[in-house]
Amino acid sequence: MEEMEEELKCPVCGSFYREPIILPCSHNLCQACARNILVQTPDSESPQSRRASGSAVSDYDYLDLDKMSLYSEADSGYGSYGGFASAPTTPCQKSPNGVRVFPPAAPPPPASLAPPPPPPRNACLTCPQCHRSLVLDERGLRGFPRNRLLEGVIDRYQQGRAAALRCQLCEKAPKEAAVMCEQCDVFYCEPCRLRCHPPRGPLAKHRLVPPAQGRVSRRLSPRKISTCTDHELENHSMYCVQCKSPVCYQCLEEGKHSSHEVKALGAMWKLHKSQLSQALNGLSDRAKEAKEFLVQLRNMVQQIQENSVEFEACLVAQCDALIDALNRRKAQLLSRVNKEHEHKLKVVRDQISHCTVKLRQTTGLMEYCLEVIKENDPSGFLQISDALIRRVHLTEDQWGKGTLTPRMTTDFDLNLDNGPLLQSIHQLDFVQMKVSSPVPAPPILQLEECCTHNNSATLSWKQPPLSTVQVEGYILELDDGNGGQFREVYVGKETMCTVDGLHFNSTYSARVKAFNKTGVSPYSKTLVLQTSEVAWFSFDPASAHADIIFSNDNLTVTCNSYDDRVVLGKTGFSKGLHYWELSIDRYDNHPDPAFGVARIDVLKDAMLGKDDKAWAMYVDNNRSWFMHNNSHTNRTEGGITKGATVGVLLDLTRRTLTFSINEDQQGPVAFENLEGLFFPAVSLNRNVQVTLHTGLPVPEFYASRSAMQ
Repeated sequence: MEEMEEELKCPVCGSFYREPIILPCSHNLCQACARNILVQTPDSESPQSRRASGSAVSDYDYLDLDKMSLYSEADSGYGSYGGFASAPTTPCQKSPNGVRVFPPAAPPPPASLAPPPPPPRNACLTCPQCHRSLVLDERGLRGFPRNRLLEGVIDRYQQGRAAALRCQLCEKAPKEAAVMCEQCDVFYCEPCRLRCHPPRGPLAKHRLVPPAQGRVSRRLSPRKISTCTDHELENHSMYCVQCKSPVCYQCLEEGKHSSHEVKALGAMWKLHKSQLSQALNGLSDRAKEAKEFLVQLRNMVQQIQENSVEFEACLVAQCDALIDALNRRKAQLLSRVNKEHEHKLKVVRDQISHCTVKLRQTTGLMEYCLEVIKENDPSGFLQISDALIRRVHLTEDQWGKGTLTPRMTTDFDLNLDNGPLLQSIHQLDFVQMKVSSPVPAPPILQLEECCTHNNSATLSWKQPPLSTVQVEGYILELDDGNGGQFREVYVGKETMCTVDGLHFNSTYSARVKAFNKTGVSPYSKTLVLQTSEVAWFSFDPASAHADIIFSNDNLTVTCNSYDDRVVLGKTGFSKGLHYWELSIDRYDNHPDPAFGVARIDVLKDAMLGKDDKAWAMYVDNNRSWFMHNNSHTNRTEGGITKGATVGVLLDLTRRTLTFSINEDQQGPVAFENLEGLFFPAVSLNRNVQVTLHTGLPVPEFYASRSAMQ
């Protein structure tokens, strides 16, 4: 019964229908809600005259009645509507269905002081469910028939809820009712009956019945028989076939139905009940199939779980047979299985959720229709029977064969081929059972487009000209520069890749392979690449302090602040021997610039060496000091002037940093035990300008010392 509750609630207020009326589109609406969403449309007056009269303006821009479709499918019913011409415009609110709902007007004056207001002219009502618009006639909402049959269904539903079988006199949590007094029409639990309804005096003659019997007696309370909307004193006696509505005797004699074909009300009632029952039989079969389908889907979830466990066990067993070579690949393959597992479960669970909602709606409609069939009011039944029959047929058509077909299979279409030789295990991958296309051919490296620059390498490749096998992507592999194992550096669909961060003065081997759903191709020929012996680089504006000023293609820097600011080089070093120089282009007022190396996250607004991310030598016109983490060491005589040259030598083989001034070593080895990634660095203020020189050979003083060692 709970599924039917959606059929019994108003789409505007969201509550059970109160005094429901039937719209020409066959949908229902509370009478109060219909009154709240009424909108006045313009009458025969012109738009200019209405604007001149100061009447309220609606968002319809005074559409003429002959241009307004009374049953327009395109009319959404949304918008901000103005009030009637006789009342000021009031703001409106949105109902849960998105329909604009006007707040109730101020209470009218007492009836003794003011006559009842006339109905508004040309009022427009938009159905909140199908969004069709209707212009009301002079009768207003009284022109719509009252759905008394729906009221009866709602009464029975509310009386049949659990709350109706609980004691009505308990003060706190109502207990379950034990009896009902037919004369008092009250449900009592046993304590309340003994206290409030003792079997003596006048109460001794009252008849106490079980709660269920009392509920039935409440259901049998008589309801008012529906009357004709045009002739309120007449009951419906015939059925107009052309208008598909019950009519009274006066409608046939003098009303608009006088020339229409009519049939006996009882005969049509029985005919439509029979049609609705037949339609319900088909829908019931569909609902039964849907329930069986849901059981099948739930069984599929369990079967997928079992197949997943079985498949994983088989996969682990195969991987254990090749334990040494398969350890790394095993985790990747298990991840693929789990993803397939989760994908299958998601598809099935989504289909279960969709089918459950649809079945719930179908069950609610069926229960509602069965309750309607129980009614003995022919007129009320015929008012809604056509719409219900259409809804039942439409719902049955929605349960097509495709809806009750699983969208996912329980099998895992994956097969692990464990036949290749041990040296090919790193190519091991799933082979889908249903794919028969071959693996791609090995790619061809385009030597004319492959090159190196500094410590980066660019590689380009292509498929063989006559190859027709589809390729999904490529895998580029490089060794470590010392003849070690290959590692993946790129996976994707592009046929060109630039690899940065390589070691200087190193030899790398590169190879590429293609892959698709079937498998992986053999490797291409191996290409040997040689990185630059020395580094060519410039200063990096992206990582420098904002006060640094760049010129000469970012090789010359100065500063616009009296405080020290840091600028880094574009290239970082983690291996090899590197030497660069900085010439002093301007040197005023004896500042003390600093030169050295730093991490990428060094402080940019302090002298180089103030934190633990930099290793530097700062120097004035007379002497120099080494500084790291704000620790000053090794004061050395000899300074810089305009035109001087400061050299920085970073030897990451010996892990040392050495400085020179005018090609002579300045002090001892400045720093030792250096390890990691280092960037050339300088700190200066506005009194200094320096120019960077890179790609230089190792100075003689260091070369001779290295030879002696």
